[in-house]
Order: sequence, then C-alpha cells, then structure tokens
Amino acid sequence: MNSRPTAEPERQPILRLYVAGDTPSARRALDSRERLIAEAAGMFDVEVVNILERPADAERAGILATPTLSDESIAPPRRLVGDISNTTQVLEYFGYSKKDAHP
Repeated sequence: MNSRPTAEPERQPILRLYVAGDTPSARRALDSRERLIAEAAGMFDVEVVNILERPADAERAGILATPTLSDESIAPPRRLVGDISNTTQVLEYFGYSKKDAHP
C-alpha cells in the first residue's frame, strides 16, 4: 500500500463569457475572447453562453449584464462586466500572465 498522498491533477479554470445575441458589444467580446485564449497560451478555454438562447444558465449564474466574463472555477465566481478588450488587464484581473511574460 502506498502511504504517499497522490497529487491531484491541476484543474483547468472554467471561464464563461456571457453575451446577448449578435450585438456589436457581443461581437467585440467574442473577438476579445479569441485574443485572451491565444495570449494565455492554452491555460484555459472560455465557454460562450448566449443568454438569449440559454436564459436559465444566465439566471442560475446571476448574470445581470452582458458581456460578462466569469471565472467559475472559484467560489464565489470572479466576474468582469463590460469591455474585455484590454487582454493584459483582464488576464491580470483573473490572476493569469501572458504567455511571453516572465515571472
């Protein structure tokens, strides 16, 4: 019997981007989502939730405004509402670094 504790696999963060339909604001958020994923070098993926198609998901999460980027891997979820185009600030807000940044 192995008495050593086994290391838990590192959980990938669960980020969700809540948008409302195909508005200009939603399109900008979706473009920013792509840049965030690229700059984070695969540290996370961002699930898109269209609240017009999935209103129950938005209600369950307590989403009151869009676009909202939510880190659902922590409790309570950490959220950023509005413009997410400054990817450096968004990554810092959620505690991540750009892939080319050095510690």
